Amino acid sequence: MTPPAGSEGSVPVPLFLNGEGMRGGRVHPGIARYPFLGEARTAPRYRFYACEGGFPALWPVTEGGVSVPGELYALPLAAVRDEFMPVEPPELELAVIELADGSASLAVVLRPEVHARGEGLVDISDSGGWRAHQASPGHR
Repeated sequence: MTPPAGSEGSVPVPLFLNGEGMRGGRVHPGIARYPFLGEARTAPRYRFYACEGGFPALWPVTEGGVSVPGELYALPLAAVRDEFMPVEPPELELAVIELADGSASLAVVLRPEVHARGEGLVDISDSGGWRAHQASPGHR
C-alpha cells in the first residue's frame, strides 16, 4: 500500500545508535522521546572506531568484522533528517546497516574520505562497544 503523498516524513524507521545517543550518553536527551526498541547488535560486518572529538564510528568491511553493540530506536524519517543528522559530526554519514538478526536499520558510519585519511581514528573493534571503551583504563 502506498502512503498518502506528504506522509513519508512521519514513517518511523529503525535507527541504530552505538555512541553518546544511547541511554546514559551525553546526547541521549535528544533521542529519549522516541520509542526504544531494545538493545541490538550489528552483523559481524563492521570495524568500530573511536574518532578524534570523542565519538564512535562504524566502518563496513568484507572480512575481519565484529558485531558492535548498541540500541535501536524508532524515529520518523523527518526526525532523522531534521533533528538527528544536523547534530552528527561531519565525519559521519547516514547509511543502512545490517543487524545481527539479519534486519536492516539506519545508522551513521564513517565517511569514506575520513576512513581513507585515517587521521584521528583508533580501532576499538575488540573493546566490546562504546560503553566498554569509555570505561577502559586506557581511554583518554
